[in-house]
Formats: sequence, structure tokens, C-alpha cells
Amino acid sequence: MPFPEGILLDIDLTNMKVTAKTLPPEIYRLYPGGSALGVYLTLKEMGPNVEPFSPDNLFVLTVSPLTGLPISGLSRMSITTKSPLTGAIGDSQAGGFFPVHLKGNGWDGIIIKGKAERPVYLHIEGDNVRLKPAEHLWGKITGEVERLLKKDLGEQIEIVQIGPAGENLVRYACVLNMCNRANGRNGAGAVMGSKNLKAIVVSKTRPRKPLQAEGFNKLSKSIKERLNRNRMMEDFGKYGTSGGLEFFNCMGFLPTRNMSAGWFPEGAENISGIAMANSILKSRDTCYACAVRCKRVVEISGKVSPVYGGPEYETSAMLGSNCGITRLETIAIANQLCNMYGLDTISCGATIAFAMECFEKGIISVEDTEGIKLAFGNDEAVLKLIEMIAKRQGIGDVLAEGSKRAAMIIGNGASDVTMTVKGQEIPAHMPQYKPALGIVYAVNPFGADHQSSGHDTDVVYSGNNERLLQLGIWKSYDSPFIIDDEKIRFAFISQCFYSLMDTLCLCQFVWGFSWQLFGPLDIVELCRYGIGWDTSMYELMLAGERRINMMRVFNAREGFTKKDDRLPARFFEPLPNGPSKGRSIDETDFNAAVKLYYQIAGWDEDTGNPREGTLKRLSLGWILEKKT
Repeated sequence: MPFPEGILLDIDLTNMKVTAKTLPPEIYRLYPGGSALGVYLTLKEMGPNVEPFSPDNLFVLTVSPLTGLPISGLSRMSITTKSPLTGAIGDSQAGGFFPVHLKGNGWDGIIIKGKAERPVYLHIEGDNVRLKPAEHLWGKITGEVERLLKKDLGEQIEIVQIGPAGENLVRYACVLNMCNRANGRNGAGAVMGSKNLKAIVVSKTRPRKPLQAEGFNKLSKSIKERLNRNRMMEDFGKYGTSGGLEFFNCMGFLPTRNMSAGWFPEGAENISGIAMANSILKSRDTCYACAVRCKRVVEISGKVSPVYGGPEYETSAMLGSNCGITRLETIAIANQLCNMYGLDTISCGATIAFAMECFEKGIISVEDTEGIKLAFGNDEAVLKLIEMIAKRQGIGDVLAEGSKRAAMIIGNGASDVTMTVKGQEIPAHMPQYKPALGIVYAVNPFGADHQSSGHDTDVVYSGNNERLLQLGIWKSYDSPFIIDDEKIRFAFISQCFYSLMDTLCLCQFVWGFSWQLFGPLDIVELCRYGIGWDTSMYELMLAGERRINMMRVFNAREGFTKKDDRLPARFFEPLPNGPSKGRSIDETDFNAAVKLYYQIAGWDEDTGNPREGTLKRLSLGWILEKKT
């Protein structure tokens, strides 16, 4: 069967014009949806040096040719834009039910440009696509917008939207669906806000059928057997992503007090997934056709509504231990506030922790904070700051810029305590414990991200792990701390593989290394049985590598260099206490590892940019032609 065409919506908000465009099969196969397609369209249609909040910035939402097939881990979408947080390429993924219904309405992606004169939302019912007034929704929190749109349009819709934080151009505002699934990190919500676009609504559609039902159904049904024999997934379902929080603390690598330590003995057990399951957990939620059911839904009478889901590990760590917070209730309320207002919980927690360290070091004072004592462990301060950031009030207006920009405004040595890469706050996996992940943090085009590659722990005691061997990852380690040539090679290969998953819009909890449910060759079968794509892992891995290189090209034209591929100095200093006392990354070894990564990736050692031969090997020669 020939590869399908890509069918895209092209939305010009300035002129309130809606058109359809077709991507030829030979192009769509090179950039088969998701993030790769989003970056391709951004590079093709947007010139360099566009301000993130300019009408000329593109906002591209994409799914993949596979999206909507009834199998676990296959209802995700990507958003690509120029990030207002970093000034680099912006990239994020989210799950839920919106992606499957966008695809079901016949669309593989939406390209949004320009700026509406007044707030609007986009309503998609198959080929009937309209821009509608949204003044009555502007300023309202996500739960209220969800209620009002369903009252007006009926229950059979799915909604992507921004909260007040996006409207107020908070640089790490996210895009939410279901009021709790977030395209986070890079500030895509603020880009939507800058365009006066409040929401995108799609009508629900019938389930999609695979092309080869027998083979597809066999693959899909095997998930139950795989879940039943996987103890890790059993615990994951019970306790969610924060089930491992206590383990990280026992190892000494739970981000604590702005990552100045990795040990939080006074409260880790109180904010863990186990504590959540035993107290405020109401139920487990899921995405379309997924048997894993990993999403937390919590409830605290009169304080926390199940509408807003529940804290994941990153949230519990960054708004918990990293801010010195020991009460699970506070973290649950903080998570709800972020989802109500539309804030990325990682960057929000990290930026508050940065402000707390600035306060404790005397860099800022109560005069700067309007009387709020920003001491670590101050529950009230965390909750107050979230609202102030979302509304850009007082010190919140400064912190809404993200910790890197806030430090430049504050001055007085504040930049020394920012925990960012390329201006994006570092997530809750400490590179002292996972040095290969630290390399990917540094070289990743859109800043430090824990879901852009495998983790060092994936190759600890891995033995003959068939899923890793399918990609040529053969070496096992008895410790995560080792960094050698093969570990750097693992970092590169795994980054390409995870890039592939973000291109095909696959969930990493189902299709990634750590959980060992489906493997690489299962993806090949998924493509064959699902849509008749007779592909190979070689072709698919090239698509993942192609995406990364396009991102590096985008950043290069925006002025990024190898100097931006670095970690904060704090990670090269010994940790002060607990089980990890004295542990650090050797800076000389780290720099040598980044250099070897460049060599393996085919990037110039002096600039960090893809070499001409690398671009041509990946069918990206058009980028070189565009430069001339």
C-alpha cells in the first residue's frame, strides 16, 4: 500500500482564513508526523530571527499516520513553535483523547500563523472548520472553559486550550487538554496566548480500523499478557510515576532545595506515590485505548478537584522536595493551580525553588517579594507564588520570565543559582546519578528534557535485553555512574529512538526502554499492520535522527552554539550530604563526552552544528540549498 498523503489545516488568524493543504507521500514519509513534521514545517515556512510572540511565529500541532489506531500508547500529539522560554526550537508532547479525534476528523496537523484581532477558538467538525469568538472564555481557568464549551457545543468534543498564564504570556505556560494533559516545558501556551487563540475544539469521531486486522489485533491484545508478567508496570499502575520518588531519595538523587542536594530525609516518604495511593488517590485515568492507566486522579474535599488529575513524579519533586515542601496536600493543590492556570509544573517548581535560594542567600528580600518569606518549606509561599506568576503580579511578573531571564533582571549573582540548559529548567532526574542523561540534557536542542532519550538505569543489569539489542545497544553496566564510549553511544542511539517515538506520537511508557512492554521491532509491525507501511528500523531511526538535526539547524540560525551545550556548574560540585555525599560529575570528562557525542552524531566539533555530509545523509540537503 502506498504511503498516505498528509492533510493539514492552515490557519491564518490575522486574516481569519482557513485553508487545507496536502503534503505529498514522499515528503510525509521522510517526516512521518509528530515532532519531525512540526520542525520540518517550521523550518520551511518561517524565517530566522522571528520573535516568539510575533504574529510571524508558527504554532504547529501534529499527530502521525498511526494516531487513532486502537492500541496502548498511541494517542499523542506534538506542538512545535519557537520557544518564548529559550528562543530555541520549542517541542512538547501530550496524550489524552484529542489526538485520536483530530486524526478521526481527517487532519494530520494544524499550522497556525498570525494573530487574531480579538480572542477566538478554532472549531473542527470534519471539513467544517470555523474560527469563533472567545471573548467570553478569555480570562477563565481551564475547568470553567471546558464546562462552558461543552455546554455550548455538547459533550461529544475534545478541547485543547490555554489558561490565564498563556493569556498573560508566562514564558513557560503550557497547552492543556482534559484540564490535566499538558504540552509543557517550552511555553507553547504563551504562543497561543500571543495569537489570541484560546482553544481548539474537535468533534468526537468513530474508532479507526487498522489495515491488517489480524496481525494488528494480535499485537494489541498482547499488551495484557505483557502487563501481567511485568512487575515494574504493576507497581507503576498502582503508584504512578512518583512511585520511584522514595527510591531516588534513598539513592541520594531526589532534587532538593533547588538541586543543592539530592537527599530529603525530612519528607520524601510523605510526598511519594505510595503515600498518594494510600491517602488522596481517587482513581486511575488513561488515554485512548490504553491499558496501562498511569494517570493519577486525586481528590481532597473542598480543596482539590479530580478534574485536574493529580501530581506526577516531576511535579511532586519540583514543587515538593526541590522547594522543601513536605506536605502532599500542598503539592496536590499546587498541581491543581498549575493545571487551572496552565503552567508547566517543572519550570514553575524550579523557578520558585530558584527564587527561594535567592531569598535565603539575601539576593532578594521581603521588600522584593511584597512581604512573602520565600524560605524553603514555606507551603503558603509556594501556592501564593503560583497564582502571582500566572497573573504576573508583583515578584510573579519577574518569575513568569523563567529563572534564567529572572536572574538577569534580579542580578546580584542570581544567575549562579539558576538550574537551566538553554534557558529551560532542568527536570527531576539528577545528572550526577545519570551522566549519559546529563549529556543529552546538554546537547538536546530544546533544553534539558528527561523524555528525549533513555536513562542510564536502562542499561544497568540489562544483560541480554532483546529490545536494546535490536538497536545495537549491547553493553550492560553494574552501576549507572559509569560513562565510557559505549555509554555515550547509548545516549546517541537512545536519543534517536526517543526522537522517533515523538515523531510517530508513541507514548514512552508503553514503547520506551524503561517499561519493556513493546520493543523496536514491534513498532515496525505496528506500521505494517496498522497502515500498510512496509518499513524497517533503519528507516524509522533515520526519521528520528532527521528530526534532531533539523532542530539543531533551527537553533544554529537563531544564534545558538556549542557554548549552549552545557550544564550548570552546581553539577560539577560534590553533593553535600546523604547517601550521595561527595558525588559529582567530572567536568573534564563531561566535556570530552560531549565532544565524542558530536563525533558520533556527525556534528562539527567546533560549532556543534550538523556537518554537510550528515545533512545530506539524512535527505536534508534542501537546508543547505536554502542557505545559499
